[in-house]
Amino acid sequence: MTKVIGTVKGPGENGNQYVFITTNNRQVKIGEFVYYSVLILQQERQIMGKISALRLIDDLPDRIFADPQISPEAIASLVGFTHENPELYEVTVDVIGYFHEALGFVNPRQTPDPGAKVTLASDENLRQVLNRKSLGAIGSAHIGSVLLREGDAVPVVLDVKELVSTHLAILAGTGSGKSYTAGVLMEELMSPRNRAAVLIFDPHGEYGTLEEMRGHPGFVGFDGYAPRVKVMMPDDVRIRMSSLDYYDILTLLPTMSDRQQSILHKAYGILNLHKKSEYRWDIQDLIAAVHEADRQFDEEGNEKMGSSAPALEWKLEKLERSSHFHAYEHLAPKDLFRPGQITVLQMNEISQEEQQVICAAILRQGYQARMNTQKEKITPESENYLPFPVFILLEEAHRFAPAHDPSRCKAVLRTILSEGRKFGLGLV
Repeated sequence: MTKVIGTVKGPGENGNQYVFITTNNRQVKIGEFVYYSVLILQQERQIMGKISALRLIDDLPDRIFADPQISPEAIASLVGFTHENPELYEVTVDVIGYFHEALGFVNPRQTPDPGAKVTLASDENLRQVLNRKSLGAIGSAHIGSVLLREGDAVPVVLDVKELVSTHLAILAGTGSGKSYTAGVLMEELMSPRNRAAVLIFDPHGEYGTLEEMRGHPGFVGFDGYAPRVKVMMPDDVRIRMSSLDYYDILTLLPTMSDRQQSILHKAYGILNLHKKSEYRWDIQDLIAAVHEADRQFDEEGNEKMGSSAPALEWKLEKLERSSHFHAYEHLAPKDLFRPGQITVLQMNEISQEEQQVICAAILRQGYQARMNTQKEKITPESENYLPFPVFILLEEAHRFAPAHDPSRCKAVLRTILSEGRKFGLGLV
């Protein structure tokens, strides 16, 4: 049932606002949805808006409340404030627009006339206009309910197809429930009606509890489906050295001189010549290439070694002791992504520099895998073959892409955020 709760006074402070007057301070709340009706192309449209401010404009004198011996109710009845003539409120509404089934919300930029009636949006109306999918439908993700309505009267249901083909940020203060919200979203993606392929970068080891989905009756499908939860501990995280680029390696090494960087870049180029033949090299191969790149000849043609190679060899041997970078062991896209599987990479015991390089390498290979699969450049036998959309969660994303510091993840994240949608790679 519709309920008129106020009358339009006029426009607000900007062109997207209007103000109405009401005496109903029980249902008029900040964040509540209301609408006014207007004719657009000979069709009546309900222009939805959201209450953003509430101000009392006619009330009892302050002196009445200063003396605790005086009953405000008694004085109010004497000066004419009764249930039939209560306080007046001025309410500001931010216009959203009317809902079009094909276009979504359309803002007509047509303010209401003074005297137009403002109506509280019904639960049924909100369910229709806020949700592209119905509750429980295939491809839906139920993440909660509208707070100002009773119980679960207005569920909030997202469209998974739109979600995994675009990009999302969960932003809020510390302790406000960002990780919980992300966890609810992950559970919905793993439900029998969605069976998504999900990867989580978990720098603090918080998502291991998703294993509780295994065998839980709420996640079992009529065909026997049950989500697979693959939690990989820090010691299980392996990246193939030959999948790193020059700047990845540079990030993992201590500070180097310009000449050392030049020799390393030349050595990487020597190894990179073999890339088309799937040549998989390790640290010792890179050290050998460094010595080759630093080889010099005097005027008489005699060979002599430069001074940079020994210093680089020492630094690279320190990197060789890392348990996360190997010649052959690798987290291939086929292992990380499968429909109905959520893979959690727990990275809480890995240094931040290594976390960034690992993340950059996996994101880069995942993006290339989706792009090359869609362009039919690789076959199903390849470890990079991904014939389905994938979804990636970066928990504590500032660790991987800090605002003011260089990070190996930033370049690949920028590419995914600008182009990943075309290839079915979603990121939150």
